Amino acid sequence: MAANTAADVRIVATGLYTPPHSISNAELVTAFNTFVERYNAAHAPEIASGAIEPLQPSSAEFIEKASGIKARYVVDKAGILDPERMSPRFAARPNEEVSVLAEMAVSAARDAMRAADLEPGDIDGVICAASNMQRAYPAMAVEIQDALGIEGYGFDMNVACASAAFGIETGLGLIRAGARRILMVNPEICTAHLNFRDRDSHFIFGDVATAVILERADGAPTGEAFEILGTRLKTKFSNNIRNNFGFLNRCERETQEPADAQNTPDTDKLFIQQGRKVFKDVVPMVGELIVAHLSDLGVDPASVKRFWLHQANLAMNEFIARRVLGRDATREEAPVVLDDYANTSSAGSIIAFHKHRADFKPGDIGVISGFGAGYSAGVVVVRKIA
Repeated sequence: MAANTAADVRIVATGLYTPPHSISNAELVTAFNTFVERYNAAHAPEIASGAIEPLQPSSAEFIEKASGIKARYVVDKAGILDPERMSPRFAARPNEEVSVLAEMAVSAARDAMRAADLEPGDIDGVICAASNMQRAYPAMAVEIQDALGIEGYGFDMNVACASAAFGIETGLGLIRAGARRILMVNPEICTAHLNFRDRDSHFIFGDVATAVILERADGAPTGEAFEILGTRLKTKFSNNIRNNFGFLNRCERETQEPADAQNTPDTDKLFIQQGRKVFKDVVPMVGELIVAHLSDLGVDPASVKRFWLHQANLAMNEFIARRVLGRDATREEAPVVLDDYANTSSAGSIIAFHKHRADFKPGDIGVISGFGAGYSAGVVVVRKIA
């Protein structure tokens, strides 16, 4: 477990890029159930003989009850809702053109830079902290840095859904080492690693990009600012959330595909989780991490105005808030954005922070927390100063 305490770094802006398309639960279910009907019809003899089990349909009511999700924003809607495809479709871009994830991150970054009235020359480095990297290299952060015209350095990091909290901690360390400001971005096209033919998970994810600007607290802030009172990180290995798709997959095949064949990953290499086990393990882990960190900072949980939690599952967030507060949290205390955005991995807690802090007054304290695969969890305690 790693922890930092000292209010020498502050958050001065956040940014958000929301894709242009939204898919409701009803739309998603229509596509999924069409696929189920076609699959069951095509495999009727095997189903009748008992050789295989029929696929079961989904429903909008089941999705909302299981997750609290009502809709999700996506970069591509048509491909996901096509029962013959059921995955987003992107046109290949030449290397000379900015990549799709970098483009999203740049949009969120510019939103944050406008909010803080900052120019590229005011920022020393870029961290791209996300679950879903477009490629192994060159680092997306370096591409984003170039597109924004920022001098200095950039690098990628991945701690799954906790990436933003880990990114804030990493940016804090860079500032303590001498940087003036660090831009941390979280571009996520989660729908590209989701198996939309799996009833238990086809509804979970959406796409988005967020950005956070950190700066050294060595003078009076020129605009809005939240000082970081402390950070705490924790990881514990678990196989209960995995995504095994990667460049080594092709090396595991006994035979290679013909050169002109479409090379698509097996569905078991995409996102998969043991939901009940994750819930049982992660809720106490995160609740205890937040409580212990607040205690070490001398902060009474009852004095925390807001908990901006990772937006994965409504019941999970409710249970975590209950463990911290000893009672049910109100929607004002633990705001929800997953009903519109779904699970956006690393970006969820930052969306909540971005959208639900306008009522903060100087002295008000809040907690940003991300958690997910690894298991990984991060807590950032902030106090409004301007």
